[in-house]
Amino acid sequence: MTDQRASRVVYFQKYIPNSRVSIVLNLLVERLRLQQIYAIIALSGWLLSGSSIYAQKEALNESVENREEASWKIARQIWEWAEPGYQESKSSTLLADTLEKAGFEVKRGVAKIPTAFTATIGSGKPVIAVLGEYDALPELSQDDVPFRKPRPGNIYGHACGHNLFGTASVSACLALAEEIKKGNIKGTLRFYGCPAEEGGSAKAFMVRDGLFQDCDIALHWHPGSRNLVGDASCLSRAAVKFRFYGIASHAAAAPEKGRSALDAAELCAHATELLREHTPDFTRIHHTITHGGGGAPNVVPEFAEMFFYVRHPDFREVQKLYPRLVKCAEAGALATETKLETLYLGGTLELMPNNTLAQAVKKNLVPLNRIHYSPEEMKFALRIQETLSEKADLDLVRRVDDVSGSVGKGSTDVGDVSWVVPTSGFYTACFVPGTSAHSWQATAATGSSLGKQGMQLAAKTLAATAWDLYHDPKLIETAKEEFVRRLDGRKYQSLIPKDLNPPLNYRDPPKTK
Repeated sequence: MTDQRASRVVYFQKYIPNSRVSIVLNLLVERLRLQQIYAIIALSGWLLSGSSIYAQKEALNESVENREEASWKIARQIWEWAEPGYQESKSSTLLADTLEKAGFEVKRGVAKIPTAFTATIGSGKPVIAVLGEYDALPELSQDDVPFRKPRPGNIYGHACGHNLFGTASVSACLALAEEIKKGNIKGTLRFYGCPAEEGGSAKAFMVRDGLFQDCDIALHWHPGSRNLVGDASCLSRAAVKFRFYGIASHAAAAPEKGRSALDAAELCAHATELLREHTPDFTRIHHTITHGGGGAPNVVPEFAEMFFYVRHPDFREVQKLYPRLVKCAEAGALATETKLETLYLGGTLELMPNNTLAQAVKKNLVPLNRIHYSPEEMKFALRIQETLSEKADLDLVRRVDDVSGSVGKGSTDVGDVSWVVPTSGFYTACFVPGTSAHSWQATAATGSSLGKQGMQLAAKTLAATAWDLYHDPKLIETAKEEFVRRLDGRKYQSLIPKDLNPPLNYRDPPKTK
């Protein structure tokens, strides 16, 4: 009862106590009191119910926290192994075994990829996918120290933090599985063990094999130097290797008898430099020479290999650019009278954004972010900063920035997943702010407690967001509606030819003959 109405009742009771009006008013007051009691009881029930749901969701955080050291042991082990794409046999086995021991049904070697697997628990709808990666990068071996110190015995390093990526996703799934077993979550949870993200396009092959057909939502994350969220996209990418075969000869005594494979590679590189001037805005073309074609200047090199990426925010432009890139290689071979072998390794699509899911992630990432540097971590970060060309504010790790509408300059095979199922991801601060991914500084951080903090934040955010999706059918429905709207009638078009098998040996040294 409002204060105004209550004052009127008191007035009538005071000045007309013996009237019939007074009797009616007394009954009215009693009825209003009962209504208030009923309302309080209903409110209490609602609060108790909400409290119970909150306690169940909070249990996810506690589960991730209780598993922190076990998770870090896994992440650190994968960091030390630092296995190449499609060769992550120990890393994938460790993650798959961990999930299998927790009651997940594990299917190994999916999509004709020995190191790819799925792990499923629960039943029925919705089916929520959580993605994980675990491949390392060449030439970026590094100890967990803030100065350049490659680790002996392995040229690979986790300079993109995939040791953290796979582990955090597994940790989130283990926490969610506990609630599924308790009956607090209804539906299916599936972890996707995804190898060879760095140039191997494994998820594109997994999509082609129909592994995501029954999924309602897919969630992922990635290590970075800041905490980022939003419906951002990225660049589509095609990958190719060009191998040139020439004729060896004495470079001084019989140069006319030789045909230089290295000359062909150099001409190809020069042609692509000129090509850049005549490509659409935002195109990226870059390469490395994976085999330089010889060890002595007086020997005409008989073999050379180049590895190219071509990227653009629209996969349709990549489809147009790729044959133009091939012509550059053909020109190099033609001019040097060498033979060309083209090895197309596949491609990935740009991310299809989903703001509905991005904002659902944001509602969890922002309050869960508790990243802060201890005095020892601050010393480590400051030492790393001394090696960077541009320094960023270290307090950036305390913030979460919304980058909705932006287009990142990297690529990911998560893009292919996002074209067949509503998908969303985010970044957490695992590197020192200002650090570029694919650097030794990133490798050092992903093996340190800085990476550990970002990994834990990611696991909690994935688990909390999945919880919200399981308990809010309308949220999933809205995400699907946005997905259909953004597709606007377009169909998924893979950059993987139907007859192309996963390039399982793309990280192997080339055979020169």
